[in-house]
Amino acid sequence: MNVSGGAVSRSGGLGGPVLLAGVGTALPGEPVDNAALSRRLGIAPEWMETFIGTRTRHFALDLDGGTVHWTLEDLCTDAADRALADAGADPDDVAFIVLATATPDALMPTTAALVADRLGIDGVPVYQLQSGCSGAVQAMALASSLLAGGARGQRPVGLVIGGDVCSKHLDLRQDFREMPPSQLVNYVLFGDGAGAVALSRAPGTARAVLSRADHRLSGLGSAPGQRVEWFGQADRHSGRPAVTEDYKAVEARVPVMAQEMLDTLLDTLGWPAESLGHVLPPQLSGRMTERITRGLRQGLEWEEVSCVAETGNNGNALVFLQLERLLPRLAAGGRAVGIAIESSKWIKSGFAVEATG
Repeated sequence: MNVSGGAVSRSGGLGGPVLLAGVGTALPGEPVDNAALSRRLGIAPEWMETFIGTRTRHFALDLDGGTVHWTLEDLCTDAADRALADAGADPDDVAFIVLATATPDALMPTTAALVADRLGIDGVPVYQLQSGCSGAVQAMALASSLLAGGARGQRPVGLVIGGDVCSKHLDLRQDFREMPPSQLVNYVLFGDGAGAVALSRAPGTARAVLSRADHRLSGLGSAPGQRVEWFGQADRHSGRPAVTEDYKAVEARVPVMAQEMLDTLLDTLGWPAESLGHVLPPQLSGRMTERITRGLRQGLEWEEVSCVAETGNNGNALVFLQLERLLPRLAAGGRAVGIAIESSKWIKSGFAVEATG
């Protein structure tokens, strides 16, 4: 579900601004470095470092045997548990759940509903957004709107979750020497993981204020930059690759879209660029993120908050992994913006965070 639009979080009434009360993340297993990936795929680790720039990633399956050890449900449940604990909240405090993913465990039931069951949450709205890297921001925008609209009853917390298990789309049984680079790059770029935030409008201790969450569809008339297939019984042997990516189009378009989103956030909020202390840039790969960050900086002194070189591109988990790194660094009065770009049909999204106090 890709919804165009934004949500302003700092507003009066109904308990005040939307607060980031807690954050939690979950990564499966030990990090897999380029040397281990090189042995499995037959790709030179120097190529991975030079052209991709991602040093490690986490996989929900065993790289050698292909055995699955973690599902998306597992990772999202762990991340949500940690976010609630960080907020000092219980499952009974949750008014609704919004979960964003591009790689659900099944089409039905939704992963969101299964996570709610694992957490012991019942009798509340549960939403699942089908989206890629922008989905986490879309989920925060929807949650902000629900809180602003008073859709919380007597429960103070909106639980937002994002995660992906990208490895389920990667076939480890093939001869990688015959694979074209456009497909092979996905085995180096992607990883698995999940993250969550507990949002609230209730007075009390909070980590930061979510000042805005915004997202815009901007792919009218453009071919998708990435496609992830979902096969059924009728087409599972069609021969189509599970994941395809136009990496040249991504390289050309994403930096421009990131700058547009940064400008939109600053203009909407009335923030001078010089007032930013931190920027959370799009997390495509280590090397691509470095390039985007150089373009966004324009001589300013803000600090970059990134994770992709260590975690791999784990889709909807990335924003929460960045937030987990940001919050301890956010000094009183500090401002930060985050940007996430989805190349599937070219969706640009961003959010703004201010320190409380």
